[in-house]
This record gives sequence, structure tokens and C-alpha cells, in this order.
Amino acid sequence: MKTSPLYYLLLLRFLSITLPLCCHAYSDLETLLKLKSSLIGPNGSGLADWVDSTRSHCSFSGVTCDADSRVVSLNVYLTPLHGVVPPDIGRLDRLVNLTLAADNLTGPLPAELSNLTSMRFLNLSTNNFNGSFPGKIVVGMPDLEGVDIYNNNFSGNLPAEFVNLKKLKTLHLGGNFFSGTIPEAYSQILSLQSLGLQGNGLTGKIPASLALLRDLQELWLGYFNNYEGSGIPPEFGALTSLRLLDLAGCNLTGEIPASLGNLKMMHSLFLQMNRLTGFIPPELSGLVSLKSLDLSINDLTGEIPGSFVELTNLTLLNLFGNDLRGSIPSFIGELPKLEVLQIWENNFTNELPDNLGRNGKLMMLDVTKNHLTGEIPRGLCNGGRLKMLILMENFFFGPIPSQLGECKSLIRVRVSKNYLSGTIPAGFFNLPLLDMLELSDNWFAGELPARISGRTITYLSVSNNKLTGEIPPAIGNLASLVFLSLDFNHFTGFIPGQIFHLNKLSKFSAISNNITGEIPPSICQCESLSAIDFSQNNLYGQIPLHLTKLPILGVLNLSRNHLSGPIPNEFASMTSLNQLDLSYNDFSGRVPTGGQFQAFNSSSFAGNPKLCSSHNQTCPIYQTPKDSFKKQHAASFSTTKVIVAVIVVVTVFAVITLTCMRIRGKRLEKSRAWKLTTFQRLDFKAEDVLECLKEENVIGKGGAGIVYRGSMPNGIEVAIKRIAVEAAKGLCYLHHDCSPLIIHRDVKSNNILLDLDYEAHVADFGLAKFLPDAGASECMSSIAGSYGYIAPEYAYTLKVDEKSDVYSFGVVLLELVAGRKPVGEFGDGVDIVRWVKKTISELAHPSDTASVLAVIDQRLNGYPLTSVVNLFKIAMMCVEDESVERPTMREVVHMLTNPPQSAAALPLLTL
Repeated sequence: MKTSPLYYLLLLRFLSITLPLCCHAYSDLETLLKLKSSLIGPNGSGLADWVDSTRSHCSFSGVTCDADSRVVSLNVYLTPLHGVVPPDIGRLDRLVNLTLAADNLTGPLPAELSNLTSMRFLNLSTNNFNGSFPGKIVVGMPDLEGVDIYNNNFSGNLPAEFVNLKKLKTLHLGGNFFSGTIPEAYSQILSLQSLGLQGNGLTGKIPASLALLRDLQELWLGYFNNYEGSGIPPEFGALTSLRLLDLAGCNLTGEIPASLGNLKMMHSLFLQMNRLTGFIPPELSGLVSLKSLDLSINDLTGEIPGSFVELTNLTLLNLFGNDLRGSIPSFIGELPKLEVLQIWENNFTNELPDNLGRNGKLMMLDVTKNHLTGEIPRGLCNGGRLKMLILMENFFFGPIPSQLGECKSLIRVRVSKNYLSGTIPAGFFNLPLLDMLELSDNWFAGELPARISGRTITYLSVSNNKLTGEIPPAIGNLASLVFLSLDFNHFTGFIPGQIFHLNKLSKFSAISNNITGEIPPSICQCESLSAIDFSQNNLYGQIPLHLTKLPILGVLNLSRNHLSGPIPNEFASMTSLNQLDLSYNDFSGRVPTGGQFQAFNSSSFAGNPKLCSSHNQTCPIYQTPKDSFKKQHAASFSTTKVIVAVIVVVTVFAVITLTCMRIRGKRLEKSRAWKLTTFQRLDFKAEDVLECLKEENVIGKGGAGIVYRGSMPNGIEVAIKRIAVEAAKGLCYLHHDCSPLIIHRDVKSNNILLDLDYEAHVADFGLAKFLPDAGASECMSSIAGSYGYIAPEYAYTLKVDEKSDVYSFGVVLLELVAGRKPVGEFGDGVDIVRWVKKTISELAHPSDTASVLAVIDQRLNGYPLTSVVNLFKIAMMCVEDESVERPTMREVVHMLTNPPQSAAALPLLTL
């Protein structure tokens, strides 16, 4: 049969279409599989549905193809991967969109990305890419519209090649380690609508020429950049399309340019955490679209401009941490959309606007540390949205409006150090979301309510008021309670035993009341108690013996009561107990000796006439008349005995000292003969080290731990130091042994240094502050420290105490466990603490072991499992959001140096 020429023509046409399609399809499939082999998941494989099968590669997750089955979009977002982007990526030459974001990818970018000449959108944000950004890769991408490499580890100067891209609208280079100045050439990218350079290490001045970018809508230049001697360019007033301007935290000086008032489209202006001076320009009232205005933590003076009455779209007004004065204008209460008003730490006077909150939108009010007076406005929670009510350290008087006691949206109420009076609204104790109720240092009277059911309250302080009546047993219903202070009131009756059923209660103080009765035996059930202070009351009876079983009790003050009986010998074994005050009671017998009693001085037991010190040979309460007669006749020999005793003691001490010096000298000479090799790959395993942790191998014991001598299988002799406490002990010394105590404020891994003997030392005291009163906090003028290590309360209130250092130390411990940096590896705005908490919250079967295995550094394979779990638990205690829930550094040291069991007997991690 003769074949028609038309047949061949059609066949040729078919092959001309299908063969290239087939070849290209295979090429793109091959490339995707190559990518998969480089982008490894946590269990050795990622992108599970990327498999070579009968299915088209166009059905792979995150893959989009064109009509020719060529890959035009690759979107792999928020996928737990690691590894590098291989050069093969350049073979996907029809790619229009490449998004590899929040995937934990590392390494430098391959130069082959320059082959992607059809690219319009490049998003590599929130990874761990490092090295210089290869600007040359974008030169051949004429259609590029968006580049986002935010939150990586790129360094060097900002790439200048972007200036050649005439269609570029979005350029986000923030959250990296770029240095140098902002290139003037960036002002030539006239198509730009969004420019983000924040969170780098840029210096120099902000180029005024950026004002040429007339289409610019968003400009981020702040945070960690340090523009020396640079102010806000007045030329920015010409950026009439600008909607967001963020210049926060970048060392800006000078005054706020009045020209910014020309920006009619602006909805967000962030200038906080700089050194701006002068008045707030009244011309800013021209920002008629403005929703968020943050001028906090500067050196601004003067009053809130009356012209701000025009800012009717304002939802957030932050002016805290300045030197502003005058009254808060009444129109502030009339702003129809105002949700957040934070003006704390200024010099505002007179009353709060009576109409504040009547708009029904108010969510947060913080006016702490001003000179405000008058009564609290009644309509603050009119819309049922108020979450934060913080009025501390002012001159407010009168009662708290009863309406606030019914405000179910409240999360935090802090009104301490005012002149408030009347009864405390009973509703506060039953709100469904409230976690902090701080009412101390006022003139509140009456009794606490009998009905209490607020199961979310963690912090309750009513100290230094005029409260009366008995302590309500219903406080035992506050299941989340961690801190309870009832100090300096007029409470009567017994201490309710129900309180000690609270398994999270850490500190309970009821100083200077009229409380009577015995200490409830149920106190032994509250194993989380770390501090108890019942001093200056009318308690009687003996100390419950089971109180000595509390595992982490560090402070016990029962002074100035009527307690009696002997002091329990069991206190000697309470290694966590570092402060004990039993003075001015009716205790009898002899003060026990040994153990923890060596840490207490005589003032802890003063004012107990029937109590004998350990040095007395006789104890009056046990003396019979015959003993007294013998004592009188022996008085003549007392002087001789004292002289002989002194001679004997001095002689024995001298012999012991010389012996110790000789032994130490021999050990030192022997230890110097060893050669210690470290900070390099070693040819022995964790098991070899653990075999040496035996008592017979101890060569020294010191404040930083026990040192062992170890012989490795390859013949090398090493010195081994145990679980990592030197830094903890250094902080413990600052917090507990210095007077006044010192807070470091910049605890981080880079500030823990090793000396020639590889001993850890806390260094860099450039931000350290004295804290006159232990347990108190001090308000700083601005945030100092290192991002990722800063405690939440410090970042939020600028108030810092020793627990802020504890949080930072906890971050260091998490670094040790997870092998990750505190920030930069977990996505925008997420640090290591949030990442760990989120990770363990998502576990199907949560446990301590499962939590550790979910976050642990793979390099800890073979390390004792229980040791890592113990370290992780300590770390998580240290990074609790509420500072009162964190342990003290003394408790941290105790937990580090007293692990659950000997490390040598523990099972090893197998990863």
C-alpha cells in the first residue's frame, strides 16, 4: 500500500512537536530529582512526592508547568529541609518564579542561577545562605520584578547590580549581615515600590537621593543598622507614594523633619529606639492616613501637638521612653479607632481623658511612670476589648471602677504604686483570661472575695495595702498561680492549706500581717516552692518536718513569729536552701551543724533565748541544777582551757595548711607534665570519656566542678571536666554574692570566654548594672543586649532584673542542646525559644525525651541521654515567659551540679 506524502508530512509535524517536548520534559524531571537529592529532609529525604513514576513531574508539589510541560514555577515554602541549592538549578531555564523560602537551606548560591533569564520573582528568604550575594546572577534577568533574600546570612557590601533592573519593584535584603553604606545608585531603580535593608550592619548616612524613588510605597532601613551622625533626610517628604517608613533602632539623631507631614498616603511611621530630639512636629497631623505612629525611646520633649486631633485613623500611638510633658489632650479619648496608647516613662501630668476607651476599640493602655492623677476612667473597657491596663507609678486615687472587674478581655492589670482606695473589684479574681494582677502599694481596704476561680492567673500581688479579713481558701483554685504576695496588710486567721495544693506555686510571701495558727502540713505537697516568707506574723507551733522535703526551696523566712520546738536537723541536707531566717521566735535546743548550716550565719537564729549555738558545750534548756553547780566550779579553769585550745587549733591549722600546699604542688607539677589537646577532631568517643568518670580518677575539685584524669584507647591522657556550670556560677556570684547585686544584661554565648585552662568565664560587662534591691526591677532608658537573648519583659517594659540574665542563660543552654544560633534559622520574628516551644507543642506523644529528640543537635549522638534531658529541662525553666517562673541562678547551679544520677551509668543517645 502506497503511503500518502501527506502522511509523512503529518508525521514529521507530529515529531517536531512531541520530540522536543519529550526531551525537555525528561530534562526538567531529571533536574527536579537532582534538586531533591541535594535538598535533604530531616529523615534523609524530603519532597516525598517527587518520584520518577508514570506521573508527570508537573504534578510534583510546588511545581507549575507551562503548556509544553516545562517548569515555570518552583515554590517550596516552609518545608523542613537542609542542604544546598545545586548548580543544576540553572537547567530550569523557563523558570519565572523561584521560591525556596523558610527551608533551612545553607551554603552559597550557585552562579548557574544566572541562566534563569526568564525569572520575574526570586524568593530565597528565611534560610541560612551565606557568603556574598552574587549580584551578577541578576544581570541577565531583565524581567525581574521581585527579589526577597530577607533573613539569611549574606555578608559583604550591598550588591550594586540591581540598579540595572528596570522592572524591579520589590527588593528585600534585610535580616542579613551586609555592611558598608547604602549605594547611592539604588536611587536610580525608579521602578522600586518596596525597599527593605533593615536588620543588617549598614553604616554611613541614609542617602537623601532615595527621595527620587517616587513610586516607593514601603521603606525599611532600621534595626541594627548604625547610621553614624545621620538624621532623617528632609527630602523624604517628597516620597508622596510612601505608605510605610520604618527607621527604628538605627542611631538616628537630630529632629523629626516637618516635611514628613506631606506624606498623605502614609499609614505606618516607625522612628522608635533612636536618639531623636526636639518637639514632635505638629505638621505630622498632615499624615491623614496614619494608623500606627511609634516615636518611643527617643529624647523628644514638649507636648503632644494639638493638631493631632486630625489623625482620626490612628490605631496605635507609642510615645513612651521620652521626656514629653503636659496633659494628655482630651481629643486622644475621642480618636475613633485608637486601640493602643503607650506613653509610659514621660512627665505627663493631670488626669487621663475621661472619655478614654469610649470608642469601644481600646486594647492596650500603659501610662506607667508619669505624674498623672485623678480617677481611673470608667469607660476603658466599653467595647470589651481591653487586654492590658498598666497604670503603675503615678498618683491615681479613688476606687477602681467596678466595670473593669467585668472586663473579660483583660489579660494583665498592673496598677501598683498609686493612691487607689476602696475595695478591689471581686470580678478581677474570676476573669477568664487574666494572667497578672498587680495591685500592690496602694490604699485598698476591705477583704478579698470568698469566690475566686481565675484559673489563668499566674501572678497575684496585693502587698502593701490595708486589706483585712482572712486569707480566702479559694486562692487554692488559681491552678496556674506561680507568684503570690500578700505582704504588709492586716490579714488575720490561719494560712489556708488549700493554697499548697497549687502545683505551680513558686513564691509565697505574707510578710507583716496578723496571721496566726500553725504552718499547714500540706505545705510539703507544693514541690515547686522556691521561696517562702511568713515573717512578722503570729504563727506558732513547730516547723513541719515535711517542709524540709521541698526539693528546690531556696529561701525560707519565718522570723518574728512565735514558733517553737527544735530546728529540724534535716535542714542540713537541703542543698538548695541558701537563705534561712528563723530569728526572733521561741525555738529551743541546739542549732544543728554541718551540711547546709555552714552557709548560715548567727543572725539567722538570733532572738531565740532558748536556742543554743553549736559552739556552746552546754545548753541552758537542758541543764539540771547539778550541771549548773559544776559549771560554776569549772569557771576558774576556763581561761587556761581557752589558751590551750587556741594553741592546739593554730598548730593543727598550720600543719594542715603546709600539707595541703605540698599535695597541691605535687598535683600541679604532675598536671603540667600532661599535654592537653583540644579544639580539634579527637580520636576517642563519648563512651571512652564516660569510662573515666570514676572516683579513683579524681585529680581536683573546685568551684567549677570535678576534674578527672582519663586515659584514652589511643594512649592520649586528657583532663575531663563535668555536665557545664562555670558560667552559671559566675552569674550566680553576680546575683547572690555581690552587694549590691549585679545584672549582666548581655549574657550570650559570645560573652562566655575560655581562659588558658579552658575555664569558662562570663565576660564583657559593658552593659552591666547595679541593682540595689534583690527581687526588684529597674527600668532602663532603652533596650540593650543581643537579639535573641533578650527576655520578654525587658523587651516589652524595659524593666530588667536578675531573672533577665536567667532567661539569657537559658538561651545559651538551648544553643548547646540544639546546636543552633538564637535567631536567623527559624523564620521571620521567630527565635530559638519560640522555635523549641512550637516544635515540642506539635509532638503527637509529648515527653521529656521526645522533646529533646525533636530539637537536639545531631552531633550529640552518643552523649548520655538523661544528661541532655536534664540540661534541656533546666534551659526551658530558664526561658519561661514570666520572670517569676524562672529559677534563680543559685537554683540553676544546684540543678546543674546535682543531676538525677551519675552520667557514667546513663544510656547513650542514638540518633
